[in-house]
Amino acid sequence: MTAALVVVVGIFGLLIGSFLNVVVWRVPRGESVAHPPSACPSCHHAIRARDNVPVVSWLLLRGRCRDCGAPIAVRYPLVEAGTGVLFALTAWFAGLTWILPALLYLGAISIALALIDIDVKRLPNAIVLPAYPVGAALLALASWNPGGTSDWGALLRAALGAVVLYAVYFVIVLVYPAGMGFGDVKLAGVLGLYLGWFGWGSLVVGWFAAFLLGGVYAIGLLVAGRAGRKSGIPFGPWMLLGAAVGIVVGEPLAQWYLGVLGA
Repeated sequence: MTAALVVVVGIFGLLIGSFLNVVVWRVPRGESVAHPPSACPSCHHAIRARDNVPVVSWLLLRGRCRDCGAPIAVRYPLVEAGTGVLFALTAWFAGLTWILPALLYLGAISIALALIDIDVKRLPNAIVLPAYPVGAALLALASWNPGGTSDWGALLRAALGAVVLYAVYFVIVLVYPAGMGFGDVKLAGVLGLYLGWFGWGSLVVGWFAAFLLGGVYAIGLLVAGRAGRKSGIPFGPWMLLGAAVGIVVGEPLAQWYLGVLGA
């Protein structure tokens, strides 16, 4: 069952990745993701259904538009393949449980938000704000756990986690507004919701990992001469990556650390 689940969810991820390419391009421009249909930005010819198969179509077309021959950025198949891999890994991690839909949703918006933040240094409200009610509803379903044992304490912890992480980032922005934007604060609440559901250890590790990974990256850019002390570096991707670390290894890592302190 696990192998079949991973394969099916991975294929589903490829399809979602194709949609995320549309989201990443249109949402920052304030355009609808539903209309009009996708078209070549060079010749404006609508993309045919057979040319919209994730990854495969790009390979068959050799990375060029069928109509005008304009190059199609390699990022498109990479986003599709990356989403498929992320979904497959998420299915392997969560298994056939009620937390799986919540994690898949988080994974999808994480890819979109990370790429948009890299492109335009902004985390759009159109993606972040709906993540609060959607994430809360999906986590409530996981806490209810139909057919199994309910854990409403996890949902309460999720709500508290959202408030705590939002407040922490809000204070950081007040103290040092040049360091990050208010979009990071709003995203922090969403990530706190998820991290809190998994546990306080996950919340702490996820928060710390974001600054650790982002700091290491910034230092690497400075050493390589690719950024200066005043260069703006998008922090959203590191918040999202840190949250992933907190979800996957936060609790065991926190328990290990507490055990070391106790020893």
